[in-house]
Amino acid sequence: MPKREEEKLVAQYLKGDEKALEILIKQYLKPIYSFVYSYVGNASDTEDITQEVFVKMWRNIKKFDQQKSFKTWFFTIAKNASIDFLKKKKPIPFSKFENEKGQNVFLDNLAAPVLLPSEIFNRADIDSALKKLSPKYRLVLSLYYGAQLNFREIADSLDEPLNTIKSRYRRALILLKKFLV
Repeated sequence: MPKREEEKLVAQYLKGDEKALEILIKQYLKPIYSFVYSYVGNASDTEDITQEVFVKMWRNIKKFDQQKSFKTWFFTIAKNASIDFLKKKKPIPFSKFENEKGQNVFLDNLAAPVLLPSEIFNRADIDSALKKLSPKYRLVLSLYYGAQLNFREIADSLDEPLNTIKSRYRRALILLKKFLV
């Protein structure tokens, strides 16, 4: 949804137009669900968390700074709700190739993937390959392809540096290629 349309819908809702909120919910239901699923990897938990995210958005939309991106704000709510859930339920698994500092020298030295991202994401076995990725890599891919956020929006919503997001994206593609070949 274009940013101007989002801004218009938020403004309309804040003036009392309930239909505007309904449109926002319809537009964001699938992307938010996909985003949360990339964190928790379980449909039942994802449904509960997604519902919680929409309730939080509804309760806090009056506090939303309309000078900022609604999309980024909304996905930040989803990220925080997902992280809160994971902290309560189970530890977040880390990639088996990372050391204690989060560095992955093995991946840093691999050549760029041969498959284009669009080719990778059109493969039938992508779901099983995605499940093999660590949550932080799966999340970046989910936001980029599922929620269609750009790297800056992903960095803002995850509160991470832009270059970190770009690096995770590249590493995720390298790992996917490995899993799919």
